[in-house]
Amino acid sequence: MPARNTVKHYSSNAYYHIYNRGVAKQSIFLDSEDKKYFLKIVARHLDPSNTDQRYDGVVYKKYNASLELLSYCLMGNHFHMLFYMGDDITSLQNFVQSSLTAYTMYFNKKYKRVGPLFQGVFKASKISSDAYLIHISRYIHLNPRRYKAYYYSSLQYYVSKESPAWLKPQKIISLFTSPKEYMKFIEEYDDTTITQDDFEQELANK
Repeated sequence: MPARNTVKHYSSNAYYHIYNRGVAKQSIFLDSEDKKYFLKIVARHLDPSNTDQRYDGVVYKKYNASLELLSYCLMGNHFHMLFYMGDDITSLQNFVQSSLTAYTMYFNKKYKRVGPLFQGVFKASKISSDAYLIHISRYIHLNPRRYKAYYYSSLQYYVSKESPAWLKPQKIISLFTSPKEYMKFIEEYDDTTITQDDFEQELANK
């Protein structure tokens, strides 16, 4: 992914689309357990009630005071996450770097490999308007071909009354009259093919 899509300076009270893929487009999730572990890492940093500890017995640092995960999707060789960042402008970068480092260590140990897992520094795009915000959310949720039944996406929680403590879909849903209206918004593009390359080009032209 082109480095031009990497934010150099973060702003408070702003929305960001975070994404990255495997080095040389290789897979970063080889089975469901990998995806579950990735989300476990997310939970230990964003769920205030999570008490998971590091090797030295210290509870993992929490970022939920300034960081909200709004949408996500984990695919075979890439991932997408949509965040709202509050006053602490270091929280997003610190969270993502810590999470990707931890996941790389897990992946390398499990599959007996060495070296980088992700293709360079993660990419971040600042969201400039509500219209673009809901477009990004829709793009993220439409990544899987069978997106309505895809388990490793936040879409399931947009139509449910409950969601994990580490996921906050309300900021997106509140831009619609109801969760049903959000799903209608998604379904309007059911037959539209959106590829990663298309999206990167859109970001480059933004």
